[in-house]
Amino acid sequence: MIHKFLPFILKTLWRHRARTMLTAAGAATGLFLFCFVSSILEGLHELGRQQKSKSALVVFQSNKFCPATSHLPQDYDSKLRAIDGVEQVIPIQVYTNNCRASLDVVVFYGVPPALLRIARQLKLTSGSWEDFDKRTDAALIGRSLAERRGLVPGAKFSIGDLSVSVAGVFESEDINEENLAYTHLDFLQRSKSQNLVGTVTQFEVLCRPDVELESLCKTIDNMFRGGPVATDTRPKGVFQAHALGDLMQMIELSQWLGFAGVGLVLVLVASTTLMSVEDRSQEYAVLQTIGLNQRHVFVLVLAESVILGWVGGLIGVLAAIGTLYWSRLSVGAEAVTIAFVPTLGLFLKSAGVAIAAAFVAGVIPAWFAARAEIVPALRHL
Repeated sequence: MIHKFLPFILKTLWRHRARTMLTAAGAATGLFLFCFVSSILEGLHELGRQQKSKSALVVFQSNKFCPATSHLPQDYDSKLRAIDGVEQVIPIQVYTNNCRASLDVVVFYGVPPALLRIARQLKLTSGSWEDFDKRTDAALIGRSLAERRGLVPGAKFSIGDLSVSVAGVFESEDINEENLAYTHLDFLQRSKSQNLVGTVTQFEVLCRPDVELESLCKTIDNMFRGGPVATDTRPKGVFQAHALGDLMQMIELSQWLGFAGVGLVLVLVASTTLMSVEDRSQEYAVLQTIGLNQRHVFVLVLAESVILGWVGGLIGVLAAIGTLYWSRLSVGAEAVTIAFVPTLGLFLKSAGVAIAAAFVAGVIPAWFAARAEIVPALRHL
């Protein structure tokens, strides 16, 4: 039945085009907000998923938080490699322009070039490993960071006192990693603003898959408890969650903003459809006199609501996905970044929410239209 009355529904919506467009714009705004907020949660879940699939630990200085305050002796790596169950130890020097929560966090990881190829599965989209290997001030820049900052191989990139030459741009299976920059370890240790030769910010410990990570964490911390610098060792995912701290709670709470956006769609579409029903009560009475029953009228009004809400919502979802894709936004704290992830799943989820919200919003107006009495409505003709 709907396809037969589709031209009628579209003409009805176009008859009050100003009201239709304003309602569609409101629905687009609500779903834009929902999709945008949900993308942060997608990035957070992706971060957790990636780390759960890896048997990796992070060894950090005990009772320290920001990477700028953690200084572990670099010779700890030989002791860590000797522990049963450890496959590889990666010393990492971290430099960030901001330890606090920010939308413009730039994080440099200083890693020995030979170990970088082992520790990270990076695919260069431009530039070369050879350029990175032969220059101590060279850096490999993640694709998202490169697009945000307009960086290409051969360009100079400066943050504070740190200046590097871009040797390549990489992409990674972990989209959050595309917001990082990798440099030589000794370059960060000898940078102008720091004199950190012989120390590192942290160690990343790659373990055998069969190793009990919690037990290994205790073993490492007990080993260095009486040493020059005590350690705090955690599985990498737990370490990142701890580093994000309050930011994670804020991200989880932000989903209520997304729900508020869906609520906006419900109210706008419901009120617009209800006004339309009240304005056209005579039309529905006439339709029933020529053969339509209450069920037909109900479906007709409900279809109008769904089309109005879904089209407006779809515009908002597409606008949000496009904004996220081209802006490559991320949020970070304490050198851990979360990308705003515009996935196909996010698109389908948001489009589904738009349809569901429009459907729910149309139920009450459709019920009123179907229950309207024919004779009183016809008296006003």
